[in-house]
Amino acid sequence: MTDAPPRALITQAAADLLARLQGRHGALMFHQSGGCCDGSSPMCYPAGEFLVGDRDVLLAVLDVGEGVPVWISGPQFEAWKHTQLVIDVVPGRGGGFSVEAPEGMRFLSRGRAFSSDENDLLHAAEPVTGAEFEQGKRPPRAGTHIVAEAVDACSIPGRASNA
Repeated sequence: MTDAPPRALITQAAADLLARLQGRHGALMFHQSGGCCDGSSPMCYPAGEFLVGDRDVLLAVLDVGEGVPVWISGPQFEAWKHTQLVIDVVPGRGGGFSVEAPEGMRFLSRGRAFSSDENDLLHAAEPVTGAEFEQGKRPPRAGTHIVAEAVDACSIPGRASNA
């Protein structure tokens, strides 16, 4: 049986920034914002400074430093469960509460729809909720979550693919 694809990836540039931020702030986490004040950006916080809800879903633990969990609310996960989240970084000023805001860079979510075969594999692999994580459950770790560029995971409109 083939392993399910990761629900979240990070580009090398974003991973490099994340590693620098870990050096400054310690352990970090992401929460995929559902809109409102900060749009729908992946918000990066020092671990423990954002309260993860019991029904939030852990998309992945990115293999950067000691590991960086990527969370999304349960209702938003239901809308996005067929999409792989790719965390990238671009110049600009992001959300005021995210730790990269003073860096002149901002984390950005890109997405790629899973194929029907990938969706079948993911359906068999139930995601970890906040309540289960609190009880010690962790997702399986297989391979790296780092891709060279976002285009390696999903095409970017107006840019030729590397395929």
